[in-house]
Amino acid sequence: MAQNKTQPTSISVEEFLRTVTPEQKRADAETLDRLFRRVTGFNPVMWGPSIIGYGQYHYRYASGREGDFLATGFSPRKANFAAYIMPGYADFGDILERIGKHKLGKSCFYFNKLADIDADVLGELIRAGLDDLDQRWPVKPT
Repeated sequence: MAQNKTQPTSISVEEFLRTVTPEQKRADAETLDRLFRRVTGFNPVMWGPSIIGYGQYHYRYASGREGDFLATGFSPRKANFAAYIMPGYADFGDILERIGKHKLGKSCFYFNKLADIDADVLGELIRAGLDDLDQRWPVKPT
């Protein structure tokens, strides 16, 4: 059975954050790190070369495929930020309506800069996503 391509690494989150450019994106990423730490209560771990994850869970599908993955997190990509918050099981439309300028993916959402979204609402979304995920697959600290 194939493993997930995205695995935890030993790269330091702080070291990774120092490499984020430009300076404003790095400042936004550092602010997001503090927000995710506060809301989740988890220490971050790098997943792959560019995803900062908080918490993890083990899944096992009816097909037999199983693995471990980050419970929530974000990536300061060159074009935008990708936030991995919504596991895809619940509709968070009511929260997303209040969050600000963003685009949706299947289980994540994208925004250009922190100033485009409401950080308090983002915290609410992080918590709601974790609570929903934990009902299906127990979330544990990283």
